[in-house]
Amino acid sequence: MRSRITSWFETKVRYEKDMENGMQKFVTEQYVVEALSFTEAEASITKEMSLYIRGEFKITDIKPAAYSEVVYSDAESDDKWYKAKLQFITLDQKTEKEKLTTTLFLVQAGSVSRAVNNITEMMSKTATDYTITSVVETKIMDVYEHTFTTTKEVEDKPEYEEGENTENAE
Repeated sequence: MRSRITSWFETKVRYEKDMENGMQKFVTEQYVVEALSFTEAEASITKEMSLYIRGEFKITDIKPAAYSEVVYSDAESDDKWYKAKLQFITLDQKTEKEKLTTTLFLVQAGSVSRAVNNITEMMSKTATDYTITSVVETKIMDVYEHTFTTTKEVEDKPEYEEGENTENAE
């Protein structure tokens, strides 16, 4: 189990899908991508979808996600995504009264009870008081994290230096 706090965008992709009965049908599916801007979110979902969809597809919606954290499960059977609303109980230092702060999490799980267990397991590592106020299944198909690609640095030498190595070797 792991979690990730970053900037997320919800995207919707429309394409023609091959159904189990052999027919083709236009579907719109929702995906979540990690990105810092709308442009980066569009590029990310385009890259991911081009690996799985043959033919044309259209990105019909991109909007910033309201979740502050995404919780990933290690279990293979956890193939759904749930939106969980948690209320954290904090003490306002000025008024010395309890204050409730609501936060949304996106949780990978196979059922509502499993989503609650995943949240409980993740939150057991903190000392914060909280209450789970709701857990609702979403239509999100998958969540894509940003993948960093490293480029191999090319040694940039002036042309006159490139010839020196071969001359000195003789």
